[in-house]
Amino acid sequence: MSNKSPPPRPAPRLYLATPLVDDPASLLAELPGLLASADVAAVLLRLKETDQRTMISRIKALAALVQNTDAALLVDGHPELVARGGADGAHLSGIAALEEAMPSLKPDRIAGVGALATRHDSMSAGEMGADYVLFGEPDAQGQRPSAEAIAERLDWWAELFEPPCVGFATSLAEAHEFAASGADFVLVGDLIWADPRGPKAALADADAAIKKGHAAYPVRQGHG
Repeated sequence: MSNKSPPPRPAPRLYLATPLVDDPASLLAELPGLLASADVAAVLLRLKETDQRTMISRIKALAALVQNTDAALLVDGHPELVARGGADGAHLSGIAALEEAMPSLKPDRIAGVGALATRHDSMSAGEMGADYVLFGEPDAQGQRPSAEAIAERLDWWAELFEPPCVGFATSLAEAHEFAASGADFVLVGDLIWADPRGPKAALADADAAIKKGHAAYPVRQGHG
């Protein structure tokens, strides 16, 4: 077996975004089985806005459960609640939010960032010390780039930069394509929760799509 360089990239892992959490009871019941059924690296907790005390107690409940499965819990926004809720980090939207959150998160917590409209913003996030960059999530109007544009951005980042990149997938085809483009993680959310068969079946399919996409990645790299 010839040993070609560079070394193969490890297979991408799932990053699961929760529905918008108001009452966390059903999610607390469902998550352990879900996280045991697929290789989920991290969970992104999307919290409904309410008073801080309630939000912190919700983070605490979910952090303990998620961390118990060796996954990380990140909070969507609200970096000021991360340490108090025992979460592993926060996902920020845009360079300004990342810059503002860095002092409260570093060096002990994860700071991930999305809403990076340009390559320059992405590089700035990397220089600031972001732990990952996310490409492809919808903006405030629900608009997002084409799957081809997201795949191209992932491919560019994976080729040149060290911090992990995450592709936001809204379909199994996108999960496959983003894994084939060099994503380190694939973020799935509504794709999982809206599946009529239930989230476990959808998550298993997403995991399989990522592994198939990853298998195609070295082929693409060879054509680079």
